[in-house]
Amino acid sequence: MESNEIDRETAAAQLAALRADRVALADRVVAPWWYDVTLGLLLFGFLSSYAFDSLWVTFPALVVFMAGLGVLVSAYKRITGIWVNVTWPVMAVWAGLVLLVLVPAFVLAEGFDQRWAMVVAGAVLGTAIVVFGRYWGRKMVAEMRTSL
Repeated sequence: MESNEIDRETAAAQLAALRADRVALADRVVAPWWYDVTLGLLLFGFLSSYAFDSLWVTFPALVVFMAGLGVLVSAYKRITGIWVNVTWPVMAVWAGLVLLVLVPAFVLAEGFDQRWAMVVAGAVLGTAIVVFGRYWGRKMVAEMRTSL
């Protein structure tokens, strides 16, 4: 293996600098608290719009939801300078929770005309995404700090 004329002390200093950069990045990638709260409120608003049983309410709520997601992504990229992708296992857990909450809510709303179920589903999933986002962010930071 070629050493490229780097001595042990220089290599150790470069490795220490790399670790320090990784710790700094780990601190930077955590979304601010308002990010997760805003995401939860957007999800709650969109799902709750189904309670009105009107496309005149649900479609604008979808537009606001999508625009809000775009603003959040843009804000995250501007604040952190990067975008972090969610892993498949994390997405599978979230999808399982969404199905567990939305299927009964849709059955109640559409099958039994209990539109309030969508408001409850929105509140549950809105709160869950806040908790999930905070937990996932902290876990990601801990993994970044311990690796390397």
